[in-house]
Amino acid sequence: MFRHRTAKAGGVVAAVSATILAAISLSTYTPVPAAATPTSQLADPVLVGAGDIANSGSGDTATANLLDNISGTVFTTGDNAYPDGTASNFTNYYNPTWGRHKARTRPSPGNHDYHTSGASGYYNYFGANAGPSGRGYYSYDLGNWHVVSLNSEVSMAVGSAQEQWLRSNLAASTKPCTIAYWHKPRFTSGANHAPNTSTGPLVKALYDHNAEVIVTGHNHQYERFAPMNPSGQLDTARGIRHFVAGMGGASHYGFGTIQPNSQARNSDTYGVLKFNLHANSYDWQFVPQAGKTYSDSGTTSCH
Repeated sequence: MFRHRTAKAGGVVAAVSATILAAISLSTYTPVPAAATPTSQLADPVLVGAGDIANSGSGDTATANLLDNISGTVFTTGDNAYPDGTASNFTNYYNPTWGRHKARTRPSPGNHDYHTSGASGYYNYFGANAGPSGRGYYSYDLGNWHVVSLNSEVSMAVGSAQEQWLRSNLAASTKPCTIAYWHKPRFTSGANHAPNTSTGPLVKALYDHNAEVIVTGHNHQYERFAPMNPSGQLDTARGIRHFVAGMGGASHYGFGTIQPNSQARNSDTYGVLKFNLHANSYDWQFVPQAGKTYSDSGTTSCH
């Protein structure tokens, strides 16, 4: 049901795709048309992106150039256009760089996007790709994976609309593997923004449903954690691997106190985080901007 594959398919495949899409629950957001990504029929899905992206500098150009050579679905972990997420910020900064991949992008919003009332610049720019207008959370499927984009700028409390939606959404998924992303990190060693405990109910819901990966931004750097339970304790059996992927191009932040289970860190290289989503496992890879050499990669099985 990954529609990126239908771009080169014949009429029969297109008809089958249309039938499948018509049956998808309204609670699950469907990826955009196949023409956005020239992946092969047999390739496992790719999910690639970062957060803290576009401003008047050149970092977003460097990371957009990386996306030019990576097929698949693009995610963002918020703060898409600085400084205030206005329509002009998206037009002047985001659109000339990451905007050329807009058709295949599944974004999430950040606090700078909400500097504009109701994040109207964000929702108007991305349109249907950002899920139901004004809500900021939605889901879609890629191969054997269920993918959830969440909103750390609205209530995440137990019993909130978002938390209840997330639990129902995860319970309804039939996919064996799950990845989620949003802006503010539950776990981070960044010096600028502390770990955000208010995201805890989302982490708990994902843990309860055996999710594999959470990706966030907010701190402008890269960090990878070992699989952990919602309390931040090492959990090799059911733990979720957390990434901070705030290296989209806006600027660089430093690290403060290194948190338990932090396994990899970088604060001087823009880049994108690429996931190859296999049937029962995933590979991750930090892809650095041209001229830089930092790398981080690995593979983990689904629960």
